[in-house]
Order: sequence, then structure tokens, then C-alpha cells
Amino acid sequence: MTIVKTIKGCYNMENQVFRSTEEWEEYVGAQIRSLRQDEHLTQKALANRANVSLSSLQSLELGRGSSLTTVVKVMRSLGRSDWFETLAPPQPLVSPREQWRIAEQQIRRRVKRVRSARPVGKK
Repeated sequence: MTIVKTIKGCYNMENQVFRSTEEWEEYVGAQIRSLRQDEHLTQKALANRANVSLSSLQSLELGRGSSLTTVVKVMRSLGRSDWFETLAPPQPLVSPREQWRIAEQQIRRRVKRVRSARPVGKK
């Protein structure tokens, strides 16, 4: 498989992005900075709203590493907690194993058994 290196990361033949940890941190930080700027908030105002230190927010936006707690607080304060649902969609109420079992039962109910005909005169 040929891998092409680009400025924004590596792409394989299916155009899937493979980024290093540092590249992901920079990417997420830039997205958070963009969201903050769209809301016309200063870093200080967002840090206060999210109840995180200004230096933590600055590190997050610059992609210098941050705790998951900081990311969650900042995203929630920006009204984007829906972003976390895309990372880990809600689990189905019925497990996949249970879904399979139910489907198998329905198939068995649909199958009609045909009894073989007995030859005439034999018991």
C-alpha cells in the first residue's frame, strides 16, 4: 500500500487520515480555537467559563497536550458536548448477541417443516 505524506498528515490509498499524537493535538487545538473565535470569546473569558486555568486553555489550543478533563470542560462550555457522542455513540439497548438470538428465533418460526409423504399401504 502506498502512503502519501502531506502537510496535514499521512493518507493511505483510501484517503484515510493517519496523524501522529502531536498532529492530533494540534488539530484538536486549532478546532477549539476556531470554535472560541466563532463565539467571539477571549481565551480568558473561555477559561473562566470552563473553569480551567488560562495556561491550560492556551496549551490546549496550541496542541501542547492537555488533560481530558480540560478538553471536556472547554467543549461543554462551548456548547459542543455533542462532539463526544460522535466519539462513543450510545450503546444499543439490546446487545448484538441478543439481536442475533432474536433474529435466529424469527428465522426458525418462518421455516415450515415439510413432512415426508408415506408410501401408500405402509405404516
